[in-house]
Amino acid sequence: MVAAPASVDTLCVNSIRMLAVDATNKSRSGHPGLPMGAAPMGYALWDKFLRHNPKNPRWFNRDRFVLSAGHGCMLLYALLHLSGYDSVSLDDIKSFRQWGSRTPGHPETFETPGVEVTAGPLGAGISNAVGLAIAEAHLASRFNKPDCELVDHHTYVIMGDGCHQEGVSSEAASLAGHLGLGKLIALYDDNHITIDGKTDLSFSEDVLKRYEAYGWHVLHVEDGNTDVDGIARAIAAAKAVIDKPSLIKVTTTIGYGSPNKADTAGVHGAPLGEAEGSLTRESLGWSYGPFEVPQASYDHFRKAIERGAAAEAEWNAGLDRYSASYPAEAAVFKRMLRGELPEGWDRDLPSYSADDAGQATRKHSQLCLAALGPNLPDLIGGSADLTHSNYTDIKGETGSFQKHSREKRYLHFGVREHAMAAILNGIAYHDSGLIPYGGTFLVFADYMRGSMRLSALSRLGVIYVLTHDSIGVGEDGPTHQPIETLSSLRAMPNMLVIRPGDGNETSGAYRVAINNRNRPTVLALSRQGMANQAGSAADNVALGGYILEDCDGTPELILIGTGSELDLCVQAARALSAEGHRLRVVSMPCVELFAEQAVDYRESVLPAAVGRRLVVEAASDFGWHRYIGLEGDSVTMDGFGASAPGGVCMEKFGFTVENVTAKARALLG
Repeated sequence: MVAAPASVDTLCVNSIRMLAVDATNKSRSGHPGLPMGAAPMGYALWDKFLRHNPKNPRWFNRDRFVLSAGHGCMLLYALLHLSGYDSVSLDDIKSFRQWGSRTPGHPETFETPGVEVTAGPLGAGISNAVGLAIAEAHLASRFNKPDCELVDHHTYVIMGDGCHQEGVSSEAASLAGHLGLGKLIALYDDNHITIDGKTDLSFSEDVLKRYEAYGWHVLHVEDGNTDVDGIARAIAAAKAVIDKPSLIKVTTTIGYGSPNKADTAGVHGAPLGEAEGSLTRESLGWSYGPFEVPQASYDHFRKAIERGAAAEAEWNAGLDRYSASYPAEAAVFKRMLRGELPEGWDRDLPSYSADDAGQATRKHSQLCLAALGPNLPDLIGGSADLTHSNYTDIKGETGSFQKHSREKRYLHFGVREHAMAAILNGIAYHDSGLIPYGGTFLVFADYMRGSMRLSALSRLGVIYVLTHDSIGVGEDGPTHQPIETLSSLRAMPNMLVIRPGDGNETSGAYRVAINNRNRPTVLALSRQGMANQAGSAADNVALGGYILEDCDGTPELILIGTGSELDLCVQAARALSAEGHRLRVVSMPCVELFAEQAVDYRESVLPAAVGRRLVVEAASDFGWHRYIGLEGDSVTMDGFGASAPGGVCMEKFGFTVENVTAKARALLG
C-alpha cells in the first residue's frame, strides 16, 4: 500500500524540523530539540497570522516575532529562509554557527535582517517583547486617528521553560499584565526539558496560574506536536482578547521525530548525529536528502512574499491618506521613522557660569529632561520606583503610561530594574525613533547588567540615568555605594559611561547620549552637590576629556578628575599654583570618548612627557592605569564604603582638598 501524501502543513512543519537537524549535524553544534518540537507553532504563527514582508524586513507596521528561547534559533532561521528572506539563504543555513555566517548560534539583530531582538540569555526576549508592545501601544495612542490606524501590529513570542525560570521574565510579565498589553501574545513551548534533564528536577509550578495572577489571558494546546489547527485557534482566541496579554501553553515533545532522543535532555543542546538523523528521516517519512526542501514547501511558505508586499502597499496608501489629512502628525511620524532628531531639540539645554549655585548632577539631569521634553517628543522613559530620587520625571508633564493613558511617555517600572533595562531595549528594538531612558541607583546596575550588555552588543541607544554614584550617597551605606561599578561598566565594549562634573557637563552628557543612537550611555550622576566650573563646556563632553584649567608652560603635574571630585582637583591645583607649581586640571567625564579622539588631541591634553599625574575619583582605580602612568598615583577606593553622612564618608576615605593636595605635593617631590 502506498502511503498517502503528506499534507502541505505537515510538509512545511517537517521542512523546519529537518533543516534544524541538518544544520546542527553539519556544524556539530547547536540545539535541534526546540525547533523540532516547536515547528508546528512556528509554522502556524508565520503561515496564518504573522504580518510581515520578507522583501522588506524593516517595514514599520509588521508584526514583531521574538524567539525568546534563542538557543533554538534554527527555528527562526528556517522560517526566515523558507519565507523568502534574502538574509538567510540555504548556504547560510549550511553555514550555521560558522565564522562570518548570518546564522550565528543565537539570533542577533545586527547580523541577520528579520531578527527583531538579540535573544541570547533566557528571559531577555520575552522582556524585550514587553518593550516592543509598549512602543506599539504608545505610538498607536499618539498617532492613530478614528479614520486611520497607522500603528497596528502585534508582538508574538515563542518562549520555553528556561525563560519562565529566569527572574527578568517574571518582572516583565508582571508589568505587562498591569499595563494590559493586549497585542502581546506569547507561545510557551511546554516540553518539560532543560539542560539538566526533566524540569521536575527544579520546576514544578503551574505557569498558567502564575501568569493568570499577573493579569494575563491564558490558554493551553495539549498536542503541540501535530495539532496545527489547534494552535491556530488558540492564537486567534488570543488576538480577540484586547485588554490583556496572552500566554498560550503549547505542550510539545522536544526533538519530536527522533526515535531515540526525543523527550530527553540529550536533544536539547547537542546535534542528533548522522545515524539518529537518518532514523528521524524514516520516522517522519522524510524522503529528502540533507538540506533538501521540497518545492511544494517553498511554494507554500513563499506566499508570504506576495501577502507581505500587498500588506505594505496597503499600509503605504493609508500613510498617504494620513499625510493628506494630518500633515503635522505625519511629518513627526515620518521623521521618527527616518531616525532623525527634530530641529532644535537641544536648544533649551541649560548652561552655567561659575557664579551659579552648585547642585547635584541628578538635579541638573532633571533640568535637562525638562528642557528636552517639549522639544524632543521621541523621548520615553521613567524609573524603577525611584522617580523622586533619580529625578527622571519630565517637569511640566502630568500622568504616566497606563492602560488608559498610553499616549503618556513616563513609565513607572516599579521595583524591577532588570526588566526595566530589558524593556528599554525592546523599545529601542522597535526601530521607530523612540529614545528610551530609565533611572535607578548606579549600584543597581548589577541587577541590570545582563540587559545593559545586550544594549551594547545590539547597538541600542538606550540612556541609563544612574544616580547616587559614589560614597557620597552617605547613610545608606556600602550596599548602596558603588565602588567597582564605574570601572566594570567602562570595561563593557560599545558602552559610554559619562560622569559629569557640573551642570554644563550634564547638559553635554545628554547631548552626547541622545546623538548616539547606536550605543547605550550611562549617565553617572551625584546625590551630593558640586560647584560649577569656570572652564567647563557642554560641547567638550563629546571629547571625553579636556583641559579644564591650565598653567603657563609645560605642567609639572596633571590632575584628572570626574564627577564631584573634579572640584577637589581644581582647588588642589589652585593651592599648589599659589606655591609656585605648574599644574593642569583635566576633566575626564568619559574615558571611552577620550580614547576615540585623534592621537594629537590626546597628546595635547595628556602629554607623554608629563608622567606625573594624579587621578581623583571616589571609586576603584581599575582601568585608570592607562592615564596614571608609571610616575602617577590616584586618590581612589580599594574597599567598600560605610554608613555615615556623605560628607563624613568623603572625608574619612580621603576625598578632601587637603588629601588631594598632599598626594599631589608628594608627586611633585
